[in-house]
Amino acid sequence: MILMMIGDIVGRPGRTILREKLPLLRKEYEVDFVIANGENAAGGNGITQKIAQELFISGIDFLTMGNHIWDNKDVFNFIEEEARMVRPANYPSGTPGKGYQVIKIESGISIGIINISGRTFMNALDCPFRTADAIIDKIKNSTSIVIVDFHAEATSEKIAMGWYLDGRATLVAGTHTHVQTADERILPNGTAYITDLGMTGPMNSILGIEKETVIKKFISQLPVRFEVAKGPSQINGIIVEIDEQTGKAQKIQRMDIKEI
Repeated sequence: MILMMIGDIVGRPGRTILREKLPLLRKEYEVDFVIANGENAAGGNGITQKIAQELFISGIDFLTMGNHIWDNKDVFNFIEEEARMVRPANYPSGTPGKGYQVIKIESGISIGIINISGRTFMNALDCPFRTADAIIDKIKNSTSIVIVDFHAEATSEKIAMGWYLDGRATLVAGTHTHVQTADERILPNGTAYITDLGMTGPMNSILGIEKETVIKKFISQLPVRFEVAKGPSQINGIIVEIDEQTGKAQKIQRMDIKEI
């Protein structure tokens, strides 16, 4: 099967370019299933039910999230019922929503999708490594295909997770830093890995935010109001070819689509 995984969607620009280009990209790459990180989809902060539905209509099959999951309070109105979305699994027990899902796609193949948050330079949640262990043990008899969105800041923590899960996960893809890395590879035991998928949103920006605002913040050290940038956008992500029987990744390639 062919999986497409899309980097953090930032605001209206990210949603617009997906609406315009994703249907054609699905056909071009003969994609069976699309996962995207949507934690910045609503004005750069969080997600709403209306925006989640917009993304599903655009051609995304499943959404992962991250540390901005709670930024828009509308998420509490639908996170428990929405079966096509997961939030980081290492939040404390009793947190709304699900940290992983095993779903059956249109072709009949079952896929396990896990969302985990890093702890280095981020909120001190439960151990991401032990959380991954526990979930994979739970779902290993239900599916051989396990996709992990590791939403983390530190490259070392992301790389460590890739090696830790090599042979147990089909794909470990980093999100959060909004800059696509050039280290995609298949690890020795069959796990596809990339440190960060990148960002789907405005190109001429600082991580999707208006340049002038962020520069002012760095120079003045005063509070500023961040706004999603305007102008041409990009889609960052990966295409992964997966052996349906073994769950091993066979090929991984970066996707970097830019508006002219």
